[in-house]
Amino acid sequence: MTTTTAPPSILDAERADLLAALATARSSLIHTTRGLDDERAGVRPTVSALSLGGLVKHAAAIEDGWTRFVVDGPSALRYDLPDGVTWADIEAGTAREIPQWVIDHGNNFRMLPGDTLAGIVARYERVAARTEEIIASVPDLSATHPLPEAPWNEQGGTYSVRRVLAHLIAETAQHAGHADILRETLDGRKST
Repeated sequence: MTTTTAPPSILDAERADLLAALATARSSLIHTTRGLDDERAGVRPTVSALSLGGLVKHAAAIEDGWTRFVVDGPSALRYDLPDGVTWADIEAGTAREIPQWVIDHGNNFRMLPGDTLAGIVARYERVAARTEEIIASVPDLSATHPLPEAPWNEQGGTYSVRRVLAHLIAETAQHAGHADILRETLDGRKST
């Protein structure tokens, strides 16, 4: 997929609607972190591994990856396995070697030492701005790329730019819902 160098000054209605829906979902997710310090943003208030800061960090990483997919195709979302390691090994937790992308994916759900909530939110804002630039400049929302090989992707499937946006809206809204539950569990505050 090729992007133009100068994005149109006015978005067509479909792009504007899709980007507005994504911005609303992002805002809902970020709103759940209001008033938290770094320590509280990293707390896991349920039995899951999720924290509010981790959810925002994950959403930024996912949006960044899918936006790179719009530009670069499946090479932006690579799920390579080491020689002799299968998807079954990964899923069973028996792989003799864990690929770096698996480790990175897990770390994107947590606030690591040195992470700050302000830094995570600032990165998400940069990713959001880049998403809007790319979507504004893509000539056709129907343009497709093949999905990378992975057990969660349809074999031989493709995603259009439009479908990438729909996926990002759904995933971000889902995580905003998770974040609402986490925040209420953490301190009783409702973000909606």
